[in-house]
Amino acid sequence: MRWFRNNLVLLLGIAVLIYTFIPIAIVILMSFNDPDNRLVYSFDGFTLQNWLNPCEPDGMCGSLWTSIQIGFLSTLFATILGTLAAFALVRHDFQGRSSSNLLIFMPMAAPEIVLGSSLLALFVAAGFAGQLGFWTILIAHIMFCLSFVVVTVRARLAGLDDNLEQAAMDLYATPRQTFWRVTFPLVFPGILGAALLSFSLSFDDFIITNLNAGNTTTFPMYVWGVSQRGVPMQVNVIGTVMFMISILIVVGGEVTSRRRNAKLA
Repeated sequence: MRWFRNNLVLLLGIAVLIYTFIPIAIVILMSFNDPDNRLVYSFDGFTLQNWLNPCEPDGMCGSLWTSIQIGFLSTLFATILGTLAAFALVRHDFQGRSSSNLLIFMPMAAPEIVLGSSLLALFVAAGFAGQLGFWTILIAHIMFCLSFVVVTVRARLAGLDDNLEQAAMDLYATPRQTFWRVTFPLVFPGILGAALLSFSLSFDDFIITNLNAGNTTTFPMYVWGVSQRGVPMQVNVIGTVMFMISILIVVGGEVTSRRRNAKLA
């Protein structure tokens, strides 16, 4: 009992991690599944055909490519606009600054069904009712990703020590040199984190996308559609690949950070 009390926090942490990774483990396992019946989600046999033929279900790779395109473009535009907005909110004092901070949180706090239906009403009022598709999805994704970028980058800027920039200018650095050699490298981890978060939110979104997609099909919409007839095991292959890419990004960032700290030490 004494050992249990001393290691209670560790045991709880391990239990939470196991609970979190059980669904991921099932997805990885099912990517090697050879099901007898697609309507029954059970492991019936081992096969590599799902990995060798990931695009076998009609339309899956097309919807995946659509989601990647929308995710990349929405991440690019949301990161640029959100970073500029974060710098304006942190570094400049202007009329309506507090109201702007409040408005930025509203898309994050609003339910997705409300945000999606509001965007749909906007597109219909603007005369795009018959043109819903790739571009309306992209605009919608930029809209809701923007708030997450602003909040993430602003938190990084708020914790930045102003003395570092002042020291650079004391050493005769121009404002441009100070920004690119001091400010931007220090803020870049926050910008990168905001970009990764935006891509994840965009790639994963279903509710807002479904309301503003028209005839365009993204990967989450494809999964929802085929689930009514039985989920193909190739969906688990895509999920496993996305998970592995996420792990590589996290591990790569951690290794790079440790190498940088070791050089500075």
